[in-house]
Amino acid sequence: MARYRDANCKLCRRESEKLFLKGSRCYSEKCALERRQYAPGQHGQRMRRKVSNYGLQLREKQKIRRTYGLLESQFHNYFKKADRKTGITGENLIQMLETRLDNLVYRLGFAPSRKAARQLVRHRHVMVGGRIVDIPSYQVRPNEVIRIKEKSKNLDLVHAALKEVGRGEDLAWLRLNKAALEGELLEVPKRADIPMTANEQLVVELYSK
Repeated sequence: MARYRDANCKLCRRESEKLFLKGSRCYSEKCALERRQYAPGQHGQRMRRKVSNYGLQLREKQKIRRTYGLLESQFHNYFKKADRKTGITGENLIQMLETRLDNLVYRLGFAPSRKAARQLVRHRHVMVGGRIVDIPSYQVRPNEVIRIKEKSKNLDLVHAALKEVGRGEDLAWLRLNKAALEGELLEVPKRADIPMTANEQLVVELYSK
């Protein structure tokens, strides 16, 4: 299966924004964006030219895609599904990405990054509604309970992540029970309640050309 294998920190530097792809490192002085506030590559330090409308749209699309760790074809498929649904296409897109299982495992604080959350899911450490789900893209529905499997509750990665950042406690649409290592999606989040700075409307404009 295809996947991104290059340095994750390059992606943050390219977007000139922290995408929180490296867990606790992103919150420390070791963050690459703190040390090198310019784009990667031999021309990264050159003064940037004025960005066109297409360039702005492309950067917003890349920012969202890289934040959730998707390949181009996967992201485009999500857009097509969002476009077919009733409502605002951009908001539908973000809601679908937010209710992916790997993203919710990250949001609840069971993993330090979405990449680590994806690995937890694939290695069958996560249960949804009482059964093991090993598909990171699984769309979690409201009132479904996400929990760490009983045999996996002693994983150092999970406990370290919960100690460092209690993400699930900050979101009104998630319920987190640290003691039981479980959480619940209370409702599909509204766009205003999702902590993301990207402008998804530019993505809609990009794909509508």
